[in-house]
Parts: sequence; C-alpha cells; structure tokens
Amino acid sequence: MESKRSFGIRLAEGFMHLLSRLPLGFHYACAPFLAWLVGDVFRYRRDVVTANLARSFPDADYDFLKETTKGFYRHFGEMMAETVWFGGRRGEKGRRQLVDGGICEIVNSDEFNAFFDRSSSVMLLNSHSGNWELMGGIAQYDRSAPGVRHWDWPEVVVIYRALENKFWDRVLGDNRCAPVSDRPFEGYVEGRSILRYAVSHRHEKKLYVFNTDQYPYYRIQHYDVGSFMNQPTDAMGGAAILACKLGMSVAYIRWFQEKPGHYRLTFVPLCENASETTPEQIMKLFYRHLEEDIKAQPSQYLWSHKRWRKTPL
Repeated sequence: MESKRSFGIRLAEGFMHLLSRLPLGFHYACAPFLAWLVGDVFRYRRDVVTANLARSFPDADYDFLKETTKGFYRHFGEMMAETVWFGGRRGEKGRRQLVDGGICEIVNSDEFNAFFDRSSSVMLLNSHSGNWELMGGIAQYDRSAPGVRHWDWPEVVVIYRALENKFWDRVLGDNRCAPVSDRPFEGYVEGRSILRYAVSHRHEKKLYVFNTDQYPYYRIQHYDVGSFMNQPTDAMGGAAILACKLGMSVAYIRWFQEKPGHYRLTFVPLCENASETTPEQIMKLFYRHLEEDIKAQPSQYLWSHKRWRKTPL
C-alpha cells in the first residue's frame, strides 16, 4: 500500500479508526438500523436482489423470497458492522483480538496445513458469501494444534479488484490490511498485477486468496460452467488459469455463519496439482460447492450484483 494519502482519505480513515475502537457488540447493535437504511430507505439495488433471487429459486413461494430478501439486507448491515470493527484490529494487540473475539474460525486448519505443506503454493478460491472483507485476517483464524507448522502473514497474498472510486479504494484497502499495518506487507495485490507477482514469486510457497464469483469482465478469459443457481453462467478463469500454469494446489473456502459475530470457515481441497486438470474443471467444481452453500444459507450471498450477465464480445 502506498503511504501517500490525501486529506480526505486521512479524514475518512481517522473517522473509521475511531468507530472501529468500539466493541463489536456496539456495531452489531447498529446493524439493524444500517440494514433498514440500505434496504428500505435507499432501496439499494432492490430490483437486482429481487430478480436474482426469483431466477435462482424459480420454485420458491413469495414468503421465501420476501424472507430471504429481508435476511440479505440484515446480513448486509452485519457485514458493514463487522468490516468497520475489523479496521481497528491493528498491531499485535489487534491480531490477538481477532483470535480472542472468535469472529472467524477455521474448523479444519490441521487438515489444510498438511495440504499446504504438500503444495508448491495454494490458490484459495473465495466467494462473495459470508464476509470476504475479513479475509485480511486469515492468518489469525488458524486454530492449529500446538506444534503444528502453518502458514503465516509473509506467505499470504490477497488479490483484490481496484474500485473506480480512488477514494474508497484507498480507504477500504487500508481497512482490509489493518492486522498487518505495523509491518511491511507486500501481499495485497491488484488483480491485473497478479500474474507478474506470481511468476516472480513462483519459487516461494504462497497462499493466494482470490475472490472469483463475478461475471467475467470485458475481454477477460472465461468459461461456460453450465447452470449455476438455475441460470447459464460464464465464469472468470483467471485464478484457475494461474494455478494450472504454475502447478498450484487449489482449494475452496466455505463460509458458514453459525451466529452473528461468528463464522465457521472450512477449506475444501479441489485438486493438489492444477497442471493435471483444466481451468474449466476447477471452476465447475468451485461453482458446485458455492451453489450448495448458497442453498444452505441463501441470505449470506451478495445478491445485489448482476452475476449472470453474459460476457461482452
């Protein structure tokens, strides 16, 4: 992250830092009000949410769609609260608070650590389910048994897509990297630079965290993965292509909200050497797991984006 900040960015970050010092319980108490503002007052992308749910659950009755819509905005408010709180978890004390607070817990960390040790590097496919804004703290969610070797901050690489609004891109970037704000950290990489980064670090073991359930951007290589949530779907293949080229292992991360304030994360191995399979096969596996998780907790998915638009020619 570059160090130069405008006055406006410094002001916004300062305000968020003050808010983030308040207990997580306070932020959750504000979440219903935020959900009401976003969903009922500003009606943020309400038409998109309604259309996505109706097409994804064509046999669902009105009550299910109404309740899921309400649940989505409730979860959206909780995500906002969690994200602001996360921005205050800075330095050694903040990293310890991520562990003690228990907001995220990797339930099969020992199994995944063994998977990581067998791999040259791991491509971890993340989705817009649960709260992806908390992935900057992933190294603190590992509850390995004492003495078990596991990955740590220098090995973590989080890939992001730069926002068009440079102001919020900088503010959110600082927030996502809060747990490592006290140390040099090169693992926050913009998606258009990831190929260069991965090739230059190909001899180093890394854990690449890649959000990938978006409709393909203009001229980005993509794959037809068949039906996803009852709709024909084109999928971005960048993460899978990179994993195949460099022979990485690939895993999917499953989010499950056990209760407000606590997510259970499960690593699901997809393949141990991506060079032995194809990007299309990897993406089909990813979307199969994601569909299962959406059906289990439909309100946890980000329904406010048009994920099923066909790729521009």
